[in-house]
Amino acid sequence: RAEKTEVLSEDLLQVEKRLELVKQVSHSTHKKLTACLQGQQGVDADKRSKKLPLTTLAQCLMEGSAVLGDDSLLGKMLRLCGEAEDRLAQELIHFELQVERDVIEPLFVLAEVEIPNIQKQRKHLAKLVLDMDSSRTRWQQSVKSSGLASNLQPSGAKADALREEMEEAANRVEICRDQLSADMYNFVAKEVDYANYFQTLIEVQAEYHRKSLALLQNILPQIKAQQEAWMEKPSFGKPLEEHLAVSGREIAFPVEACVTMLLEHGMQEEGLFRVAPSASKLKKLKAALDCCVVDVQEYSADPHAIAGALKSYLRELPEPLMTFELYEEWIQASNIPEQEKRLQALWSACEKLPKANYNNIRYLIKFLAKLTEYQDTNKMTPSNVAIVLGPNLLWPQADGNMTEMMTTVSLQIVGIIEPLIQHADWFFPGDIEFNVTGNYGSPMHVNHNANYSSMPSPDMDHTDRRQHDQARRPLSVATDNMMLEFYKKDGLRKIQSMGVRVMDTSWVARRGTSAVRKMSTTPPSAQAPSELPATPHSPIPEQSPDIPAAPLPAGLGFAPVTEQ
Repeated sequence: RAEKTEVLSEDLLQVEKRLELVKQVSHSTHKKLTACLQGQQGVDADKRSKKLPLTTLAQCLMEGSAVLGDDSLLGKMLRLCGEAEDRLAQELIHFELQVERDVIEPLFVLAEVEIPNIQKQRKHLAKLVLDMDSSRTRWQQSVKSSGLASNLQPSGAKADALREEMEEAANRVEICRDQLSADMYNFVAKEVDYANYFQTLIEVQAEYHRKSLALLQNILPQIKAQQEAWMEKPSFGKPLEEHLAVSGREIAFPVEACVTMLLEHGMQEEGLFRVAPSASKLKKLKAALDCCVVDVQEYSADPHAIAGALKSYLRELPEPLMTFELYEEWIQASNIPEQEKRLQALWSACEKLPKANYNNIRYLIKFLAKLTEYQDTNKMTPSNVAIVLGPNLLWPQADGNMTEMMTTVSLQIVGIIEPLIQHADWFFPGDIEFNVTGNYGSPMHVNHNANYSSMPSPDMDHTDRRQHDQARRPLSVATDNMMLEFYKKDGLRKIQSMGVRVMDTSWVARRGTSAVRKMSTTPPSAQAPSELPATPHSPIPEQSPDIPAAPLPAGLGFAPVTEQ
């Protein structure tokens, strides 16, 4: 057969190459887009909805809501989320149907119908060109075999038939070529329409996400409102202001619950706030306080667990009750050598506390002052209470290691808390109602130290007993005892050698009658009227520089060295 004659122009040959590339891209895109559909392709909206994962999820959430009921927060959340997921599923179905109609099906037609038709027509043209070349070759051979000159027309029936066959073949080639050229030029002209498929895809996606976002933004405030309206929120580890705002209280729930229960049956417990509670009891009580549900009867037998829960709440606050902002001011006040000025500085710092913090520290200090009234029985003097509770009320923003906590900073904090307890009625004048909500009542108190489950055996010697204590107690409680020993025996000497003046509080621990101790801890407000502040805004009366300072009232001073 003769060599094939090329009947297409150079431009059309380039279009022919592009046809194959566009077909491959369209086919691949169609396949991947189809795989993105979550519903079953080619079915109506109802059938598609049944197979959609979002619809299944929405049904599961609604069923869970029906099981839990709308009287629980979780049940309400499941119902709202189930409704939202169902509406999202409907939007997704609408989106997929539109993508399928406007993008996937046109791409399928382009890749599997239009371009293959053009390629099929191109193959047909190639066959017609071969037929035309063959008929021309036969006619030329017939002319040569007749012996006539090339410029003369052959004669005879055979030659005429070959010429007619050649002309018919050329005519068919021309018709097919024209049709193919028209289709190819039409393909080039429609490339803008083909590109519009992908623009439509992005527009449909944008509209779907826009509607979905609007739907979620409408449902989200309802979900948040349900959560904010729900009163039973955890309090441990949460900011004080947030807890008070949610619960509508002035005193934090764990503080009031623990203080009120301790007032009923813990005030005479020896080593309160120092003796470690059972870890499991403490964990259970903290969880109960987080749920705002406390069985007073159950915990009446373990005041140490109640005291431990109160210490844990104070320590787990994101910001100490006495605030980071005033930390430096508290420390500077504790370093003032003159007692009169030191107490004035502490009073000034108290007045700068935020209202929520002030109310709670006032409530707590008043309780601790009441606790120390039973120091003959519970052995918790203002000094001891300040040592074990001080680090839970004030600490630096960048916490140091345990050694640092047991040195200057901790002892300074003790020097802050102890006078607050000693002179609670002076710093925070007026009476206070501890049982604010009136929800806590309990049986009569009995001392449970004798049968306290975590106490060591009385047969142990002193060394074994201390090792037992350290092994069984949490780190924070063991640290409390270490700080007591450190502060009483060696801490004061070491800190004074550093040039830091620490308040001498050893007088509160010496033995004596309760009458003497009560007289020595009488706050300034109980002294003679002439010793009270001249104006209510300052607890220390101002003095003229020319007049020597009057001696401090017995309630504000410390025991003389000779008496010690």
